[in-house]
Amino acid sequence: MPTRVHRTLAIAAIATLAALAATVALVTPASAHNVLVASTPASGETLTELPAEFSITTNEPLLALPGSQGFALQIRDAAGAYYGDGCVQVVDATMSATAALGEPGAYTMLWQAVSEDGHSVDGEVSFTWTPAGDVEPSASSAAPPVCGAAVIPTPSASATLPPATSEPTAAPETASGIDTATVLWIAGALLALGIAIALAIMLAARRKRP
Repeated sequence: MPTRVHRTLAIAAIATLAALAATVALVTPASAHNVLVASTPASGETLTELPAEFSITTNEPLLALPGSQGFALQIRDAAGAYYGDGCVQVVDATMSATAALGEPGAYTMLWQAVSEDGHSVDGEVSFTWTPAGDVEPSASSAAPPVCGAAVIPTPSASATLPPATSEPTAAPETASGIDTATVLWIAGALLALGIAIALAIMLAARRKRP
């Protein structure tokens, strides 16, 4: 027959499993942000021909907003100059822009998009431009271009995205999807786990009393 020790361990195990299940249920929705799954150009790629467009594709559809608010796809060279007109197109899980590059060299494609859950995700893709033949370099701009606005053709090292956003990072949150809210959920779930185990031990201790 099972002893009191066995019953105590069983109760503690059930409480632990219940708390862990609650933790998984809370963390999963909070971390389901879009992540980058493909891009043109690919990270580290050496382009010898200019594609029709630059693009990024995420694992889930992007949020359709009027005028593509919150979306940006910027091409920047090693000197900090920008290329393109700032206009983007969003279709399902893909955001794209007309391709434009300057002189051969190292470039970075900075992107920012909005997930269907309303969270902003961003990142960057580094690549090299080495045209196989004579290609006319596109004009550059000093600051990130805004769709429909005049281009300022003065070189600059500015590297900011549209107002009220932060500069993309090499390892976006989007890779893991863990944010402050998720940490708080996990902390709450772990606290619930500790309370459940403590109650199980107290219950077992009371049963031992005559």
